[in-house]
Amino acid sequence: MAEFEGQEKTEQPTGKKLSDARERGQVAKSMEINSLAVFGSGLILIYLTKNYIGDKFYYFARESFNSLNNIELTKAVVQTYAIKWVIFFFTLSLPVLIGVTVVALISNIAQVGFKFTPKALEIKFSRFNPVNGIKRLFFSAYSFVELSKSLVKLFVISLFTYFIISKLIEDTTKLVDLSIEDTVSFMLDSFFSLTWKIVLFFTIIAGVDFIWQKYKFKKDMMMTKEEVKEELKQTEGDPLIKSRIRKQMVLAARRRMMKEIPTADVVITNPTHVAVALKYEMEKDNAPKVVAKGLDELAQRIKKIAAENNVPLYEDVELARALYKSCEIGDEIPAKLFKAVAQILAYIYQMKKLRKQRSII
Repeated sequence: MAEFEGQEKTEQPTGKKLSDARERGQVAKSMEINSLAVFGSGLILIYLTKNYIGDKFYYFARESFNSLNNIELTKAVVQTYAIKWVIFFFTLSLPVLIGVTVVALISNIAQVGFKFTPKALEIKFSRFNPVNGIKRLFFSAYSFVELSKSLVKLFVISLFTYFIISKLIEDTTKLVDLSIEDTVSFMLDSFFSLTWKIVLFFTIIAGVDFIWQKYKFKKDMMMTKEEVKEELKQTEGDPLIKSRIRKQMVLAARRRMMKEIPTADVVITNPTHVAVALKYEMEKDNAPKVVAKGLDELAQRIKKIAAENNVPLYEDVELARALYKSCEIGDEIPAKLFKAVAQILAYIYQMKKLRKQRSII
């Protein structure tokens, strides 16, 4: 975010930021691991099939060279042999290509897991900006690191190639006495003598690069304190709005509670600071329920509404406090308070019964 630029990134990346980055295809991935996997697997596959490849080359070359004395070189013949060579190389290399492709996919999945991210495939026209392109290419730390790795790899490969080829030049003088099969075998062995050393060096480079990419990705994903706060607002909502919503919910619950007070059987008070309204319906309830409760000013309002609706008020300091602490609105009273509440309700019912009798008389 533009407004947070220049601030120090001291906070670890949140799960949301990492998830969003993954959706955009931004993950800690080493291309050197992929290169090593492709190069190494290709080398192993060729090594495992070298006898098969050598035999195929031998028979194909012998067939081609034996027929040179018996054919007339025309455009059609050259085209025919060109097509045969293309098909030959394609069929010979197809198993290796398939194996390398599979290994390349596995190396990617092993590093970052499997997840299809359409956002990573979106065309970003900002990437076509030549100025930004030049900056990324020549003036970024990433370009410098990549250039350094390439130069080191080129130097080491050149060094290995020089020492090995200088030795092979001496050995090639013996090729005149070898058969085609032995010549092909010599070439393959020489190739592997060079490449296994290169693979060993690539392994070191890939390991270092993997650690570097993990470190760089973690550093790039670091957040400022303001970014964390802003993201928290986006994911959980603005604290001010949440506070207003909670306040509205409390007010709505309080209005519902006040409507229940006229239906209560008794309001137990302490007498000035606590008020708890109880209701008991024998046919429906297992025990009396708390339909309203409050402290101080709210307790006074509960008592006032109760008095206006002829709901009896009963003063019991300890019982009022116990009910307030142990029960929420809508809860049945706990078993340990059954006896005390039952005595009060019995007294209330008896008083109501007496009033009815007096009104009849």
